[in-house]
Amino acid sequence: MLLTISTTYVPATDLGYLLGKNPARVQTFDLAYGKAHVFYPEATSERCTAALALDIDPIGLVRGRRPGEAGTVADYVNDRPYVASSLLSVAIAQVYGSALGGKCRDRPELAQTAIPLCIELAVLPCHGGEALLRRLFEPLGYAVEAERLPLDPQFPEWGQSLYFHVRLCRTAKLSDVLSHLYVLIPVLDDEKHYWVGEDEVEKLIEKGEGWLETHPEKGTIALRYLKHRHGLARLALDRLIAEESTEIEASDEQAGAAEEAVERGLSLNEARMQAVAHVLAEAGATTVIDLGCGEGRLLRTLIRDKRYSKLSGVDVSPRVLDVAASRLRLSDMTDKQRERVALFQGALTYRDKRFSGYDAATLIEVIEHLDVERLPALVRVVFAFARPRTVVVTTPNVEYNHRFSSLPAGQLRHADHRFEWTRAEFAKWAEAVGKEHGYSVRLSGIGELDDALGPPTQLAVFALGRSEGQP
Repeated sequence: MLLTISTTYVPATDLGYLLGKNPARVQTFDLAYGKAHVFYPEATSERCTAALALDIDPIGLVRGRRPGEAGTVADYVNDRPYVASSLLSVAIAQVYGSALGGKCRDRPELAQTAIPLCIELAVLPCHGGEALLRRLFEPLGYAVEAERLPLDPQFPEWGQSLYFHVRLCRTAKLSDVLSHLYVLIPVLDDEKHYWVGEDEVEKLIEKGEGWLETHPEKGTIALRYLKHRHGLARLALDRLIAEESTEIEASDEQAGAAEEAVERGLSLNEARMQAVAHVLAEAGATTVIDLGCGEGRLLRTLIRDKRYSKLSGVDVSPRVLDVAASRLRLSDMTDKQRERVALFQGALTYRDKRFSGYDAATLIEVIEHLDVERLPALVRVVFAFARPRTVVVTTPNVEYNHRFSSLPAGQLRHADHRFEWTRAEFAKWAEAVGKEHGYSVRLSGIGELDDALGPPTQLAVFALGRSEGQP
């Protein structure tokens, strides 16, 4: 198992200071499952390469197995000694710990300097192929070169393996690059050699700080890094998103205020709440969950109606939920009144048993805040897993934006909107969702109707197992 780090920073031998390893000698470190060797194949002022080679002891790996786990021959004969995996991540943390933490004793300013770096991994498993490899590293600014390795060069007819020789280059702080490798190597291998518990969530949050929360593949990264333990992955993502939302709340509030200013003349917020409340009453719902509840506007509308025995609001931002609790005046309610209302934090693209058991679910101006490629995950959570009898979805009609004189051409109503759909696009999506999950769909609009452009807000009502025209 071999990892090399090269730089052309001048003088290039400063890489030795950054790693805390002298280029003039070979160093060996004891690990729980073998030994790690650090040496420098080249060390000149123009170019320097540090190599980390792991000598894995298969017996040591089996010795670390959890008590009670049965052993097989595969525990002793496998690819672990030869391919980059979580074993390499552990070695990076132990051997290059100070560099990973962004520290350099002799040249502290160097640790905060972006330098040209090229990483080579001799044999990297890629469960997901080159496409996933690129989706993980290219958004972080790496130039990626990947050569797929044959199963056996002497028998080309056996075909290609899932292993790649990989070269990754970018200009960055060494600590950032090591953090990326620490997290993403096990993600590509899609396996870990040790038990994964809640402490691994802390490691992921720590090593992913500053980049993981905005990574387009953060869901895949969390799930694979945490060995497909969905509860832990959801916990990690909830924390990541909550921390991200805390950082961007000020700008998000400004964007929300701008959207309200655009729509203010039409009183669309109030119109949306009243329209959704009417649909819920018409459907006979008595328990409702508002997914992406924000500051609780719909809940404030519904709580006045005694027909609702249970009302819940979900949002990813703890601060927004605090505002909702304040506006709903939960602290002033009696215990009996308080039993009707629940607010809790959650991510809408991950299965959550707390979303189940309601007559109706609402998604009011929510879907447009997700990247389009994340919508199928939301659909699965709501329509396949939670499966309320009624689902109500509202979203802007982008065609109507021409009516807003204060909105520049081509600009969306909210800075955080990932998309805004035409009526035809929304209808196509809604009908496909309904057909796939056994819901009938009724489409309508909210707000002043323009004969050519339609309504400002689109509304879809999904009814479980009901045919068109059936009450």
